[in-house]
Amino acid sequence: MNKTTQLYEGKAKKVFLTENPDLVIQEFKDDATAFNNKKKGTIAEKGIVNNAISCKLFTLLESQGIRTHLVEKLSERDMLCRHLDIIKVEVVVRNIAAGSLVKRYGFPEGTVLEKPIVELYLKDDDLDDPLMNESHAVALGVASLDELSVLKNRAEAINAVLKKFFAERKLKLVDFKLEFGRHKGEILLGDEISPDTCRFWDLETNEKMDKDRFRFDLGGVEDAYSEVQKRVLELD
Repeated sequence: MNKTTQLYEGKAKKVFLTENPDLVIQEFKDDATAFNNKKKGTIAEKGIVNNAISCKLFTLLESQGIRTHLVEKLSERDMLCRHLDIIKVEVVVRNIAAGSLVKRYGFPEGTVLEKPIVELYLKDDDLDDPLMNESHAVALGVASLDELSVLKNRAEAINAVLKKFFAERKLKLVDFKLEFGRHKGEILLGDEISPDTCRFWDLETNEKMDKDRFRFDLGGVEDAYSEVQKRVLELD
């Protein structure tokens, strides 16, 4: 399968059409951004690490009956995917208080939530991806109530699988972002699952092992990403 026309370039990936209109190639970049593109930089070999982690996690989810856009890993940086009509809703699942949850609501950072919080955000960089509810999403025409119910239920199922997986690898899954899309009448998980889209803390030390190290100039960014990759793949 070969890349033809570039369909899209985002902050972390490029997407290319292929000879098959149902399939695209997702290429992972080393570019790093934070605070809605206000901070920019590069994390060495981030694209390679995130592709490896995402392919592993999508395969895991598929084995648990959760359909994703992954077809196969093509190379270190390239993933062959089903072509999705992306739903402009970012679904965020929070298990432990961190980031904007602390800032908005005053939770002490590190508070373990009695029940995971599922949030919806409008996928729109120009508006800084605002938090929204189901009524906003329907009014904006980005998704139906039935679709939103599917997204939230799917996100909770994904959380259950991933929390267990990461705990076995001595990582806390603090929170994470998911994106979904429509494909031939079915809603599939898309995008990626990686230290770019998740917060990971070491189970014993609470050391941050994700893009927060880049966001807040904590240093050791590449080492953190590599350590997550090592733990994700270590039992293969």
